[in-house]
Amino acid sequence: MGNREDLLAGARRCLEDKGWARTTVRDISTASGGVSMAAIGYHFGSREALLNAALIEAIDEWATHTGRTLAAFGADGATSAERYAALWDALIESFGTRRALWLASLEALVQAEHSDELRRYLAGGQDGGRRGVAAVLTGAEERAVDDTTARTLGTVQMALMTGLMTQCLTDPDRAPTGAEVVAGLRALARVVDPEGAP
Repeated sequence: MGNREDLLAGARRCLEDKGWARTTVRDISTASGGVSMAAIGYHFGSREALLNAALIEAIDEWATHTGRTLAAFGADGATSAERYAALWDALIESFGTRRALWLASLEALVQAEHSDELRRYLAGGQDGGRRGVAAVLTGAEERAVDDTTARTLGTVQMALMTGLMTQCLTDPDRAPTGAEVVAGLRALARVVDPEGAP
């Protein structure tokens, strides 16, 4: 790898080990195998720009991993509720096994307050994510998902994922099962529509 790639890899390690706020230029230099601190300015312009680039790389990896998890859920012959519970089981497991990656996505949300570039990147990713999860849940091609479905089903599924992720990262010993998530959604449906929900 060249210096630029070494710096990105070092910044990723620092984000995972120390987080954004506690990562220094010296930390990145050390984690990148001794690439000079001056190289950060040369290749990225600033520590912040390098950390943004590393976060974006981590989020791309997170999105790819999440897409694969969503696409592979459920067993043949399972009911839609069983498949949906299996999706949650896979996501909840990944909150533990890919903890650093999920934490990086939360770090990005905080840092986007200070970076228009990162905020625009995340907003575009969320837009695509809403459509993508709606496609997985409906079994449609992503390009066939209409705006209403993306903004309703996709938005709510993304909100559930983010909320459950924060709970699982904070208290992994009490993470729910997929079946419990489905039961909770059924209970919520009864609150929203007490006469029509099953």
